[in-house]
Amino acid sequence: MLTQRRRILVTGGAGFLGSHLCERLLARGDDVICLDNFYTGTKDNVLYLMDNPRFELMRHDVTFPLYIEVDEIFNLACPASPIHYQHDPVQTTKTSVHGAINMLGLAKRLGAKILQASTSEVYGDPSVHPQTEDYWGNVNPIGPRACYDEGKRCAETLFFDYHRQHALPVKVVRIFNTFGPRMHPNDGRVVSNFIVAALENRPISIYGDGGQTRSFCYVDDLIEAMLRMMDGPADLIGPLNIGNPQETAIGSLAETIKAMTGSSSTISYAPLPTDDPLQRCPDISRARTHLKWQPEVDLETGLARTIDYFRGRLAT
Repeated sequence: MLTQRRRILVTGGAGFLGSHLCERLLARGDDVICLDNFYTGTKDNVLYLMDNPRFELMRHDVTFPLYIEVDEIFNLACPASPIHYQHDPVQTTKTSVHGAINMLGLAKRLGAKILQASTSEVYGDPSVHPQTEDYWGNVNPIGPRACYDEGKRCAETLFFDYHRQHALPVKVVRIFNTFGPRMHPNDGRVVSNFIVAALENRPISIYGDGGQTRSFCYVDDLIEAMLRMMDGPADLIGPLNIGNPQETAIGSLAETIKAMTGSSSTISYAPLPTDDPLQRCPDISRARTHLKWQPEVDLETGLARTIDYFRGRLAT
């Protein structure tokens, strides 16, 4: 139970995860500044929050310094889907690195606690399965995905160096595949790709043979973990894996979505993109121990909610 209202900055707040985070923070009584440059985020994601007097929307790019007064910062700003982050790879790296420097500088000036939304991509194409936080990864630093992977890895370095050098209160979470309402329909991620194609009765394209696996966490569970991490003990810094440890084969996911939508789509296959990992699954032992957290929403329940969202969006 909160005893004092906090003023919280959410960078990337108009994006998929950011909008859900803003909603939860407002629901518990915080003042929220939602910051976004709308490169991948959209005002539509937060339009329903605009009438809330404790919500403020600010257009700003985190690669430039920001001067405001807040108590806490959630740093989510960065395009997260391959289509978007590979469109302008230099800007993607700048967003992760310069964005981290600017937000850490702001937190240092204010003495504010700051959380970095890192990613399972720091593990690259892992040779350890499932991935634990102690694993250093298997990453190609010069490949087409490196702008995102290495940018996030460098951001983690900056967070830990600010903590060691300036005693800044930081938190780092590594987010695995997450899905739910407000995903961008054209972001190239597997869940949204499959659902939109199925609803439009277009071919569902699988890259590879469909045997590669991912773990899919519903957005509500993910946001709950982020809040628990931020509100956890000061010495709980991370990095901490957040995701669903239940693996799903991509081919199986396609068949499930096709059945749930009643689609007449065919399933086609294409070559696997460069550096696309064959397995991605978190070990969430630390999250279970330190946050008393694990996913509650099963895959089919989450998919049903996400399908309903996209069905409504496509209808309008």
